[in-house]
Amino acid sequence: MTPPPTAIAFEGGHKIAEGPLADVAVAMRNRAGKATHEAILVFDYETGKSLQIDLNGSDKDVRARLAANLPTQASADAFSATPRGPGRPRLGVIAREVTLLPRHWDWLNAQPGGASVALRKLVEEARKARGDTDTVRSRQEAAYRFMSAIAGDWPNYEEANRALFASDADRFHQLTASWPADVRDHARRLAFGLPHA
Repeated sequence: MTPPPTAIAFEGGHKIAEGPLADVAVAMRNRAGKATHEAILVFDYETGKSLQIDLNGSDKDVRARLAANLPTQASADAFSATPRGPGRPRLGVIAREVTLLPRHWDWLNAQPGGASVALRKLVEEARKARGDTDTVRSRQEAAYRFMSAIAGDWPNYEEANRALFASDADRFHQLTASWPADVRDHARRLAFGLPHA
Protein backbone atom coordinates (compact mmCIF):
# COMPACT_ATOMS: atom_id res chain seq x y z
CA MET A 1 0.00 0.00 0.00
CA THR A 2 1.36 3.42 -0.99
CA PRO A 3 1.69 5.84 1.94
CA PRO A 4 -0.37 9.03 1.65
CA PRO A 5 1.49 12.06 0.28
CA THR A 6 3.07 14.34 2.85
CA ALA A 7 4.37 16.99 0.46
CA ILE A 8 3.62 18.50 -2.93
CA ALA A 9 5.89 20.67 -5.09
CA PHE A 10 5.07 23.07 -7.89
CA GLU A 11 7.15 24.78 -10.53
CA GLY A 12 5.15 27.80 -11.53
CA GLY A 13 1.63 26.46 -11.90
CA HIS A 14 2.61 22.87 -12.60
CA LYS A 15 2.96 20.07 -10.08
CA ILE A 16 6.35 18.40 -10.32
CA ALA A 17 5.94 15.89 -7.48
CA GLU A 18 3.78 14.72 -4.62
CA GLY A 19 4.38 11.97 -2.11
CA PRO A 20 6.74 11.36 0.80
CA LEU A 21 8.80 14.47 1.57
CA ALA A 22 12.13 12.82 0.69
CA ASP A 23 10.87 11.77 -2.75
CA VAL A 24 9.45 15.23 -3.41
CA ALA A 25 12.73 16.85 -2.31
CA VAL A 26 14.74 14.65 -4.69
CA ALA A 27 12.37 15.51 -7.56
CA MET A 28 12.77 19.21 -6.71
CA ARG A 29 16.55 18.87 -6.59
CA ASN A 30 16.59 17.17 -9.99
CA ARG A 31 14.31 19.80 -11.51
CA ALA A 32 16.28 22.69 -9.98
CA GLY A 33 19.40 21.25 -11.60
CA LYS A 34 17.99 21.87 -15.09
CA ALA A 35 19.31 24.86 -17.04
CA THR A 36 15.88 26.47 -17.22
CA HIS A 37 13.34 26.25 -14.47
CA GLU A 38 10.88 28.51 -12.71
CA ALA A 39 10.71 29.03 -8.96
CA ILE A 40 9.87 25.79 -7.18
CA LEU A 41 7.60 25.86 -4.15
CA VAL A 42 6.95 22.92 -1.82
CA PHE A 43 4.05 22.57 0.60
CA ASP A 44 2.85 20.27 3.33
CA TYR A 45 0.19 18.21 1.53
CA GLU A 46 -2.50 18.60 4.22
CA THR A 47 -1.82 21.93 5.92
CA GLY A 48 -0.80 23.99 2.87
CA LYS A 49 2.21 25.35 4.77
CA SER A 50 5.27 26.30 2.73
CA LEU A 51 8.26 24.11 3.48
CA GLN A 52 11.93 25.02 3.25
CA ILE A 53 14.16 22.15 2.15
CA ASP A 54 17.94 22.16 1.81
CA LEU A 55 18.60 20.66 -1.63
CA ASN A 56 22.41 20.84 -1.43
CA GLY A 57 24.45 17.71 -2.08
CA SER A 58 23.43 14.47 -3.70
CA ASP A 59 20.03 12.78 -3.64
CA LYS A 60 21.41 10.60 -0.85
CA ASP A 61 22.47 13.70 1.14
CA VAL A 62 19.01 15.26 0.79
CA ARG A 63 17.30 12.04 1.91
CA ALA A 64 19.69 11.64 4.86
CA ARG A 65 19.08 15.22 6.06
CA LEU A 66 15.32 14.75 5.91
CA ALA A 67 15.49 11.36 7.63
CA ALA A 68 17.58 12.88 10.44
CA ASN A 69 14.82 15.42 11.12
CA LEU A 70 11.98 12.89 11.29
CA PRO A 71 11.16 10.86 14.40
CA THR A 72 11.78 7.20 13.75
CA GLN A 73 9.84 4.17 14.91
CA ALA A 74 13.02 2.91 16.60
CA SER A 75 13.22 6.02 18.79
CA ALA A 76 9.53 5.69 19.67
CA ASP A 77 10.07 2.01 20.55
CA ALA A 78 13.11 2.89 22.67
CA PHE A 79 11.04 5.48 24.54
CA SER A 80 8.25 2.99 25.27
CA ALA A 81 10.75 0.27 26.27
CA THR A 82 12.36 2.45 28.95
CA PRO A 83 11.77 0.80 32.34
CA ARG A 84 9.18 2.61 34.39
CA GLY A 85 9.27 3.42 38.04
CA PRO A 86 6.30 3.73 40.34
CA GLY A 87 3.50 6.17 39.50
CA ARG A 88 1.03 6.76 36.72
CA PRO A 89 1.50 5.11 33.32
CA ARG A 90 2.71 7.22 30.41
CA LEU A 91 -0.33 8.47 28.53
CA GLY A 92 1.37 11.00 26.33
CA VAL A 93 0.35 13.74 28.78
CA ILE A 94 2.21 17.01 28.39
CA ALA A 95 2.37 19.43 31.32
CA ARG A 96 1.79 23.09 30.43
CA GLU A 97 0.68 26.17 32.27
CA VAL A 98 -2.97 27.20 32.23
CA THR A 99 -4.04 30.61 33.55
CA LEU A 100 -7.52 30.78 35.06
CA LEU A 101 -9.42 32.93 37.50
CA PRO A 102 -9.63 31.68 41.11
CA ARG A 103 -13.30 30.72 40.73
CA HIS A 104 -12.39 28.56 37.72
CA TRP A 105 -9.68 26.76 39.72
CA ASP A 106 -12.14 26.26 42.60
CA TRP A 107 -14.67 24.67 40.27
CA LEU A 108 -12.07 22.47 38.55
CA ASN A 109 -10.58 21.27 41.81
CA ALA A 110 -14.04 20.33 43.09
CA GLN A 111 -14.64 18.00 40.12
CA PRO A 112 -14.17 14.23 40.45
CA GLY A 113 -10.56 13.44 39.55
CA GLY A 114 -9.41 17.03 40.03
CA ALA A 115 -8.53 19.82 37.64
CA SER A 116 -6.59 17.75 35.08
CA VAL A 117 -9.34 15.17 34.60
CA ALA A 118 -12.02 17.88 34.39
CA LEU A 119 -10.02 19.86 31.81
CA ARG A 120 -9.42 16.77 29.67
CA LYS A 121 -13.14 15.95 29.74
CA LEU A 122 -14.08 19.52 28.81
CA VAL A 123 -11.61 19.51 25.92
CA GLU A 124 -12.92 16.18 24.60
CA GLU A 125 -16.54 17.37 24.80
CA ALA A 126 -15.63 20.58 22.96
CA ARG A 127 -13.75 18.62 20.29
CA LYS A 128 -16.81 16.43 19.69
CA ALA A 129 -19.21 19.39 19.64
CA ARG A 130 -17.01 21.52 17.37
CA GLY A 131 -15.54 18.77 15.21
CA ASP A 132 -17.17 19.83 11.94
CA THR A 133 -16.55 23.53 12.56
CA ASP A 134 -12.90 22.90 13.37
CA THR A 135 -12.51 20.75 10.24
CA VAL A 136 -13.98 23.48 8.02
CA ARG A 137 -11.75 26.11 9.62
CA SER A 138 -8.65 23.90 9.22
CA ARG A 139 -9.47 23.33 5.54
CA GLN A 140 -9.99 27.04 4.95
CA GLU A 141 -6.71 27.94 6.64
CA ALA A 142 -4.81 25.28 4.68
CA ALA A 143 -6.24 26.44 1.35
CA TYR A 144 -5.58 30.09 2.25
CA ARG A 145 -1.93 29.39 3.14
CA PHE A 146 -1.39 27.47 -0.10
CA MET A 147 -3.17 30.01 -2.31
CA SER A 148 -1.41 32.99 -0.68
CA ALA A 149 1.99 31.49 -1.44
CA ILE A 150 1.36 30.35 -4.99
CA ALA A 151 -1.58 32.32 -6.41
CA GLY A 152 -1.50 35.63 -4.56
CA ASP A 153 -1.25 37.69 -7.76
CA TRP A 154 -3.45 35.53 -9.98
CA PRO A 155 -6.83 36.56 -11.41
CA ASN A 156 -9.76 36.10 -9.00
CA TYR A 157 -7.45 35.44 -6.04
CA GLU A 158 -9.20 37.89 -3.68
CA GLU A 159 -12.68 36.79 -4.76
CA ALA A 160 -11.70 33.12 -4.40
CA ASN A 161 -10.58 33.82 -0.82
CA ARG A 162 -13.93 35.44 -0.06
CA ALA A 163 -15.74 32.39 -1.48
CA LEU A 164 -13.44 30.09 0.52
CA PHE A 165 -14.23 31.76 3.84
CA ALA A 166 -17.93 31.98 2.95
CA SER A 167 -17.85 28.18 2.38
CA ASP A 168 -19.24 28.77 -1.12
CA ALA A 169 -17.73 25.81 -2.99
CA ASP A 170 -19.53 26.50 -6.26
CA ARG A 171 -18.32 30.10 -6.40
CA PHE A 172 -14.80 29.03 -5.39
CA HIS A 173 -14.75 26.48 -8.22
CA GLN A 174 -15.96 29.10 -10.74
CA LEU A 175 -13.34 31.62 -9.64
CA THR A 176 -10.46 29.15 -9.79
CA ALA A 177 -11.49 27.58 -13.12
CA SER A 178 -8.94 29.60 -15.13
CA TRP A 179 -6.01 28.74 -12.83
CA PRO A 180 -3.45 26.12 -13.92
CA ALA A 181 -5.09 22.73 -13.37
CA ASP A 182 -2.55 21.38 -10.86
CA VAL A 183 -2.77 24.41 -8.55
CA ARG A 184 -6.53 24.72 -9.00
CA ASP A 185 -7.14 21.08 -8.14
CA HIS A 186 -4.91 21.14 -5.08
CA ALA A 187 -6.51 24.35 -3.79
CA ARG A 188 -9.96 22.77 -4.27
CA ARG A 189 -8.89 19.59 -2.49
CA LEU A 190 -7.55 21.55 0.46
CA ALA A 191 -10.61 23.80 0.63
CA PHE A 192 -13.49 21.44 0.05
CA GLY A 193 -12.22 17.90 -0.46
CA LEU A 194 -12.01 16.32 -3.90
CA PRO A 195 -11.94 18.67 -6.90
CA HIS A 196 -15.18 19.43 -8.76
CA ALA A 197 -15.59 17.76 -12.12
